[in-house]
Amino acid sequence: MNTKIHTQPNSADDGNAPHRRLNRSDAKTLSLSALGGALEFYDFVIFVYFANVVGSLFFPADMPEWLRQVQTYGIFAAGYLARPLGGVIMAHFGDKLGRKRMFMMSIFLMAVPTLAIGLMPTYETIGIAAPLLLLLFRILQGAAIGGEAPGAWVFVTEHVSKRHVGFACGVLSAGLVAGILIGSLVTTFLHAVYSAEEIHSFAWRYPFILGGLSGFVTMYLRRWLHETPVFKAMEQRKELAEDLPLKTVLKGHIPSVVVSMAVTWVLTAAIVVTILMTPALLQKLIQLDPQTSLEANSVAIIFVLIGALVCGALADRFGNGPILAIFSVGLGASYWVFYSTMLQDTSLLFPLYALVGFFVGLVGVVPAIAVKSFPPAIRFTGLSFSYNLAYAIFGGTTPLVVSTLINEDPLAPAYYVTLVCCVGVLASLAVMRFRVRLDVAANPA
Repeated sequence: MNTKIHTQPNSADDGNAPHRRLNRSDAKTLSLSALGGALEFYDFVIFVYFANVVGSLFFPADMPEWLRQVQTYGIFAAGYLARPLGGVIMAHFGDKLGRKRMFMMSIFLMAVPTLAIGLMPTYETIGIAAPLLLLLFRILQGAAIGGEAPGAWVFVTEHVSKRHVGFACGVLSAGLVAGILIGSLVTTFLHAVYSAEEIHSFAWRYPFILGGLSGFVTMYLRRWLHETPVFKAMEQRKELAEDLPLKTVLKGHIPSVVVSMAVTWVLTAAIVVTILMTPALLQKLIQLDPQTSLEANSVAIIFVLIGALVCGALADRFGNGPILAIFSVGLGASYWVFYSTMLQDTSLLFPLYALVGFFVGLVGVVPAIAVKSFPPAIRFTGLSFSYNLAYAIFGGTTPLVVSTLINEDPLAPAYYVTLVCCVGVLASLAVMRFRVRLDVAANPA
């Protein structure tokens, strides 16, 4: 069995000193990248917070409610399905033309459709064109987010030194999760200020307009970022990928793809089940007050941000594999205790959910593993293909699987998270097993 992770060495990674400390330029790169990631992820998820309002405005009034919901969430899901294609296309040009160009392109591609959704006329005005345009804009959003997350991870890790790759990925991951928190806070604020009738009439547009305009501001700020030292070194040495980058990935880097998809599966379970689905599950199964569940969810998200930074920093010190294993075990155990306890007693809702959120911070080390799995010439493409394909598969099927299984056993979400955390432990063992080969292939002396 051939277990070689990489088939071709690449010296481009020495474009950045491996033991250099973080400086002011690194801080600017990390902060602008994280800000852009937060706002772009906010743009992507804000749709789901107003799905019911959008469904009532962009489909015929006489349409059955169940059909309207199916079509509305179908449009939401279209964004996930568009992620792999958009991510691979942008990654292709990112490996060929430069990281910064695609980094700018992704946020532009998100800002335009988000602003357009906030300004476009509804079904009452333009008829069937309304849901069709909504679908188009949602696909563009999906293509944008497919390029943003991998592009941001590659961009920042190629700017900082090798010793800070984990922390840089933790900062970026915290930024993406912050986008969910911003969406939740904006939604809560609007519902506090406006009545249901006012939101349905006009106020639903504000979050989309805010997201679109913020995207343009962030795109302007990103003009001050510089191309990565790694890509510039590859250009100078003429080491850019000559063949189609995706072809090279599929031909010689399948083990890296498998490892990257496995850790992405862990990431999707951590975010989709424990953060996005759990509040609704608790409301349904134990009739927990919606306001209380959302407040606890916000606390958990704050601890995800903390956990992502801690996880990334620890990975730089002790290695990606061991930290992924520890956080995977911690997530599986804490969510099992939290969820099984909530079915009986909610008195410890906030502290137990906060503990779960901290271990969800493993999202900080996942991109560091994937980034280090591919050599620079095909890094953007390899990461984007693995991450977006896994997210489309597991992110799209997880809610369906969990909601189906929960009819058989209320503990189904805990079973699922525990299973995926076992996958995380196996992936961490693979990372530790291949660590030397990965480092040598991606960062040769």
